[in-house]
Amino acid sequence: MSTRARSVRTHPIRLGPRSVAALALVSLVGLIGIGWPLFADAGSAVTDHAADAPWLFALILPLLIGVVVATIADCGMDAKAVAMLGVLAAVGAALRPLGAGTAGLEPMFFLMVLSGRVLGPGFGFVLGAVTMFASALLTGGVGPWMPTQMLAMGWFAMGAGLLPAGVRGRPERLMLAAYGFVAAFAYGTVTNLYGWVTVGGLSTGISFVPGDPPGENLVRFLAFLIATSLGWDLGRAVLTVVLTLTVGGPLLRALRRATRRANFEAQVTFEGPEEGSPGEAPHRTHVTYDPK
Repeated sequence: MSTRARSVRTHPIRLGPRSVAALALVSLVGLIGIGWPLFADAGSAVTDHAADAPWLFALILPLLIGVVVATIADCGMDAKAVAMLGVLAAVGAALRPLGAGTAGLEPMFFLMVLSGRVLGPGFGFVLGAVTMFASALLTGGVGPWMPTQMLAMGWFAMGAGLLPAGVRGRPERLMLAAYGFVAAFAYGTVTNLYGWVTVGGLSTGISFVPGDPPGENLVRFLAFLIATSLGWDLGRAVLTVVLTLTVGGPLLRALRRATRRANFEAQVTFEGPEEGSPGEAPHRTHVTYDPK
C-alpha cells in the first residue's frame, strides 16, 4: 500500500480573528471621521472639517500597520506577501495618472478589484489604502481629502475579497464586473461626502445644512451627487467593467500564478505508511493550492 498524502487547500491571506478586529476598528474610525458632521448640531464648526484630516490620517496609518501585523499573526504572511503588496501598489499608483482628469477614467480601479479578489479582503484593504497613498505622492494629490480616499479605496478592494468563493471563468468575471460597477459609485459617494460638508457657495437645494436632520441632509447630498459627480462615477464604473471583462481573465490567472509561486500559507502535511506495512516507499507530500 503506497504512502498517502493529504491535499491542503488554502487561501493566500485569510481573515483571522485579529485581522477582523483590526479591519473593524479602522473602518469604524473612518466612518466616524467621515460622517460625524451629519449628526452635528447647528453650532458645530463643521466648516473646519478639513482640519480633521491630519488627525484622521495620523489614526489611519498605525491602524493600517495594525491590519498588516494582525494578518501576519493570524496566517503567517511573510516577506513575499509584503513584496507583492509593494509591487501591486506601485502598479496601481502608476495606472491612476493615465486617466486622471478625463471623465473619471481611472484604470487602477479594475486592478484593485482583481487583486482584492485573488489576495483576500485583509490584503485588499491594505493594498487599496497604500495604493491611494502612493498615487497621491506620485501625482501631487496630497491634501485633506487623502485619508478619505485611502479608506474608500481600502473598502473598495476589500469588498472584492469578500465576494463568494468557488466561482471561476466567465461567471467570475461577470460577478467582478458587476461589483466594480456598483463599488465605483460607492467610492465616489464616500469621497464626495467629505467635500460636501465643507464646500461653500452651493445653491441652497444641495448645500449641507448643519443641524438639520440626517435624512434631509442625505436628500440634499443625493442631489449634490447627481449634479456634480455622476458623470465621473459613471466613467469610472464603465471603464472598470470594460477592463474586467476584456483583460480580467489573463490578469486573474497571472495573479493566481504569482500567489501560487509565492506559496502563501503553504502547509505541508505528511502521512506515512500504515502500521504493519513494512517496505513502504518513502514519505511523499502533496499540496494543492486553491486561491480565493
